[in-house]
Amino acid sequence: MPAGKKSSAALYTLIIFVATTIIGVGLAVFFFIQTANYKTKAETLQSQVDDLATGAELRKIAAMVGDKQRGKSRMGTMVDFVDETTELITGKVPEDMPAESKVNDAKLKVKETVAQLAKQYPDIGLNDPNGAALIPVIGKLNSKLENTNKMIAATEQQVNDLQKRLNDAIQNSLDKEKMLSDEKDKAMAQLATIQKEYSELKVLLEKSASQQVKSLSTQLEAEKETAKQLNQDMLKAEAELKLAQDKIKKIQDSLNAVVPPPDAEVAAFKIDARVILLDEKSKTVFINVGSADHVYPGLTFAIYDKNTPIPRDGKGKAEIEVYNVGKNVSTARITQWDPKNPIIVDDVIANLIWDSRKTNVFMVAGDFDLDGDGAADDNGVERIKALIERWGGKVEDQISVDTDFLVLGSEPQRPKKPTFEEAEANPTAMEKYEAALQGISQYDEALKKAQMLSVPIFNTDRFLYFIGYKSQADRPGAF
Repeated sequence: MPAGKKSSAALYTLIIFVATTIIGVGLAVFFFIQTANYKTKAETLQSQVDDLATGAELRKIAAMVGDKQRGKSRMGTMVDFVDETTELITGKVPEDMPAESKVNDAKLKVKETVAQLAKQYPDIGLNDPNGAALIPVIGKLNSKLENTNKMIAATEQQVNDLQKRLNDAIQNSLDKEKMLSDEKDKAMAQLATIQKEYSELKVLLEKSASQQVKSLSTQLEAEKETAKQLNQDMLKAEAELKLAQDKIKKIQDSLNAVVPPPDAEVAAFKIDARVILLDEKSKTVFINVGSADHVYPGLTFAIYDKNTPIPRDGKGKAEIEVYNVGKNVSTARITQWDPKNPIIVDDVIANLIWDSRKTNVFMVAGDFDLDGDGAADDNGVERIKALIERWGGKVEDQISVDTDFLVLGSEPQRPKKPTFEEAEANPTAMEKYEAALQGISQYDEALKKAQMLSVPIFNTDRFLYFIGYKSQADRPGAF
């Protein structure tokens, strides 16, 4: 082959080799870049998968989630299960929100419900509402309901038995009373007959001879003895009737022993809340009621020992005044206390006027010495009324079946009626006299009706003790 042709072939071969090398290097670089991109995407996908579940959880996902719903992923199936559980707890279909918010909302409603149950039923053992589970709480409530139903059934049976015995005794007494009444009527008829015969004999005696007089006198004495015997029989019948009535009274007393008459003052000893935290250094307590229970700043309470009943005079171990109100917890300053009898957690508090569920109805009557100067205040009644209304109570002008409490001051003194000259000199003297008489009449009528309707009566000191206001009553502007 000529030399020129060999050089051209070598040149072509070299060009082809270089081109092929360049193409190969380009493809290698391209494939390397694509491989790096795929690796990055794979690492991103793996990170996302790890965020959703670990490898162990993915291997057990069917056992953890359960059967997958048609047309949904395992995650979607689990979200549906969370929605069903939340609806079961709260009673409504959850809104479109994160599963964490749904669960937290359900947990909050459970805690609030358990806290309300713990407040309403302190004896079922819900000491820590935050740690109480729903199923055990329902079990405790069901157990309490069953025990209560058993007690009601047993009490009803006792009442029915006693009522039957009482009915039998009353019927026997009525039968006995009717029999004695019939005998009494018969004896009275015999007595009337004897009196008639006695009158006839008396007339005959006046007209008869001495012998007739003697004979009839003997007969008269016999009739008197008969009348005396009849009178004794009547006394005996009355005694038997009294015995029967005493027997009925004993049976009624037995019935009252099983089902005693209600204590008219029981509403005054109702516990309103409890002390949940104490800071002795700052003389501050925290109580388990707040704005959700209609608590407001300035409200006062008396504090009583947790393990003893509220005393009849209402005097507590301490007094507090609320100054900061949260939704379910309020903060109060201690206005009066005895270091020898300190406040402790779970001590109970009460206020006669304030009630979170109802409005108590009061009547106020009598004279009140609120400033302690020894003389009745002209506006004492109005100041007590203003305090009651400020703390949510209602004041009526007369006692009725709807009245809860009567605040009764001292009995008004009957004034001396002004003379004509005094009335002329002071035109208001007669008006004051008539107003005083009206106050006395209102006082007497209130006391009489309260006793008749079993309305609890509170004097000034007892009223102030029961509202935790005794230590503040004598300060300026207290009312």
